[in-house]
Amino acid sequence: MSATDWTPRPGAAPFHRQVLAQAGMEARLMLRNGEQLLLAVVIPVIVLVGAVQGADRIGLELDERAIDVFTPGVLALAVMSTAFTSLAIATGFERRYGVLKRLGSSPLPRSGLLVGKVGALLVVEVLQVAVISAVALAMGWDPAGGGLGALGAVLVGLLGTAAFASLGLALAGALRAEATLAAANLVYLLLMAGGAVVLPASAYGSFGDVVRWLPSGALGGGMRAALADGQLAPVAMLTLLAWAVVGTALTARTFKWE
Repeated sequence: MSATDWTPRPGAAPFHRQVLAQAGMEARLMLRNGEQLLLAVVIPVIVLVGAVQGADRIGLELDERAIDVFTPGVLALAVMSTAFTSLAIATGFERRYGVLKRLGSSPLPRSGLLVGKVGALLVVEVLQVAVISAVALAMGWDPAGGGLGALGAVLVGLLGTAAFASLGLALAGALRAEATLAAANLVYLLLMAGGAVVLPASAYGSFGDVVRWLPSGALGGGMRAALADGQLAPVAMLTLLAWAVVGTALTARTFKWE
C-alpha cells in the first residue's frame, strides 16, 4: 500500500450528516432530562385521563364522545409543550452556560444547529404521539378520517412545530435563562387553560373567535378537524404558517448566541 493511501483528508462532514448528528444528540439530551419528559409525556397523559374522567363526572356537554374530543387536543398540547416550552427552556440555559457560543464556533453552521434542534423535536414528538395514542386507544378512542385525517394531523403537527419552535427560540434568544424559564412555563399554562388547545374554541363562547387565531387555537382546531372530523383545516394551517413566519422573523432579528 502506498503512502498516499494514508494521506489525511481534513474537512467537515457533509451538512446533512452534521445536522443528523446534532439532532440525535439533542433528542437524547431531551429524553434523559426528567423535567423534559414530564412536559413531553407525563403532563399530556395526565391531562387526557383527567379531562375524559372529569367530563364524564361533571356532565360536560360536547358534540362527540369526550375521548374523541380531548385526544386531538392533547396531541396538540404535546406538540406545544415540546416545540415551545421545552425548547425555549433548554435553549435559554444553553445560552447562559455558553453552550451555544461554543457550538456556534464548530464546523456546524448556526443554521444547521437550529435545524438540528427542530429535528430533535420531531423525534420526541413521534414518541409523544405513540404514547398518547396508545393511552387514548386503550380508553376507547376511535379516530376518524382514515388517510385524509392522518395526513391532516401530520401537516398540522409539522406547521405547529414550526410555529411554536420559532416562537420558543425567539423567547430564549431575547431573555435571560431565568426569565425564559418563567415566561415559557407561564405562557404554556395560559395557553393550556385558555388557548383552545385542549378544548375547542366553541367552548370559550365569544372569546373563541379570538383564541382560534392564536397558534394554540389553530393547532388544537386543526388536530380536531383532522382526527375527529376527518377533514383538512386550511385556515388553521395558514394561521400556523403565519405564526411560523412571524416567529422566524423575530428569532432572526433578536436571537443572541451568548
